Amino acid sequence: MSEGAATSYPLSARNRVKRRHDRGFYDQATVHAVLDASMLCHVAYVVDGQPYCTPTFFWREGTTLYWHGSSASRMLESQAAGLKVCLTVAHLDSLVLARCGFNHSADYRAVMAFGTARLVTDGQQKERALVAMVDRFFPDRTAGLRASTAQEIKATSVIAMEIEQASAKIRAKGVADDEEDYELPIYAERIPVRTVLGAPEACPRLRNGVARPASLQGYSEGRLLEDALTGAQRHYSRQE
Repeated sequence: MSEGAATSYPLSARNRVKRRHDRGFYDQATVHAVLDASMLCHVAYVVDGQPYCTPTFFWREGTTLYWHGSSASRMLESQAAGLKVCLTVAHLDSLVLARCGFNHSADYRAVMAFGTARLVTDGQQKERALVAMVDRFFPDRTAGLRASTAQEIKATSVIAMEIEQASAKIRAKGVADDEEDYELPIYAERIPVRTVLGAPEACPRLRNGVARPASLQGYSEGRLLEDALTGAQRHYSRQE
């Protein structure tokens, strides 16, 4: 399914937000925005009755998600034949201190994406995916790198999952006390939480004259990580 072919993901008991329906979103634009602002996900699955949840880097192409790892990974070995999984991403946006313990909360954005994971076995597709694994986050970087060796490619597995269903859940209201509690002489606040990029630290063994490429300008000191990742995704999507 290509991006834009449907405005929303199909809704069923599997992906319906069960608590606080007003915070649930199923349109592709909202779901993809939460996914694209991250590079770390958690993939949950069951093998022989034992549940596992594996953190890994991932990227999106249209409505397909990809992730990678060592060829010896239990997760990847199990998913090679096609395994139902749930991939999740979460952003903590603020801590919320209310006037009673019950109303303490947090602002957040989260996605649960469901599908059947499959191993990418076609050689050309795998090599393309391994290029995308770098260029999706760092625009056009692969063209200037040493080419990966056949052994390096062999040692890495790539998993793909078409998003069959997905939902986003978002809270962005800050302090929300019971109406009568606003009159209480109790301090309340919202504490924003952000991941901010620090100053780049060049490898101390760089050869003389090797400058930081302009393509990394998006990863500049003081910028929000999610803004850098979202910008990189937009650039990558234009190249597809």
